[in-house]
Amino acid sequence: MQEADKIKAKGVDEIWCVSVNDAFAMAAWGKDNNAAGKVRMIADGNAQYSEALGLSVDLTARGMGIRSQRYSMVIDDGVVKILNTEAPGKFETSSASKMLEQL
Repeated sequence: MQEADKIKAKGVDEIWCVSVNDAFAMAAWGKDNNAAGKVRMIADGNAQYSEALGLSVDLTARGMGIRSQRYSMVIDDGVVKILNTEAPGKFETSSASKMLEQL
């Protein structure tokens, strides 16, 4: 949320945060992080969007079911222009600061 204004200043129309959670969890997460007007919180409850993108990960063995990989993406007119996927347990390539470098 802290970098949202800088990202939008680079020409990004909308910032979405997509997570394999329900809409209620996403709304609460957005409220706790002051996302209103900055980041659209999107629920991918059944991981269907993540699976369609090829970015789902099966963590059933850990009791977590189908989840989403951590990633950041720029989509321009329906075409993926930038896709940064993280290695498991990492938060390096998908950060807002990394995206700012790439825009």
